[in-house]
Amino acid sequence: MTWFPKQRVVVPIDFSAESFGALDVALQLVELPNQVSIVHVIQDIAPLEAGEVWGVVDPTARIESARKALQERLTAEKYSAVTLEVILGDPAHGIADFAEQNKAQLIVIPSHGLRGLTRLLMGSTAERVVRLAHCPVLVLRQ
Repeated sequence: MTWFPKQRVVVPIDFSAESFGALDVALQLVELPNQVSIVHVIQDIAPLEAGEVWGVVDPTARIESARKALQERLTAEKYSAVTLEVILGDPAHGIADFAEQNKAQLIVIPSHGLRGLTRLLMGSTAERVVRLAHCPVLVLRQ
């Protein structure tokens, strides 16, 4: 039985235990696992970073490497029908844009609970997604 069943739910995965926990929560909110889409956003490399300047960093290889790592992590039967996408960009914008393009009705994202100077310097991706998203966002706290 689902709680407020949704037709399309997006779950951003950053390889943390909390993000995989959010995926399990999302699976409880839908009737079928294929209604859940996972998105992993790889931060763009700045044009002046060494790998970019020397041309040794291949964006396609980064995407394929992340996709392979996710597929290796999501081998359980309950994840078999979940769709998976890896994109390059700013995490918050990438998540919000992906959700809008896929007509998501809900985004399920964990909050890592950053506090103090770390939060001031890094900000909160979950907070930015809440501001940018076109649909409701369920933020799971630790």
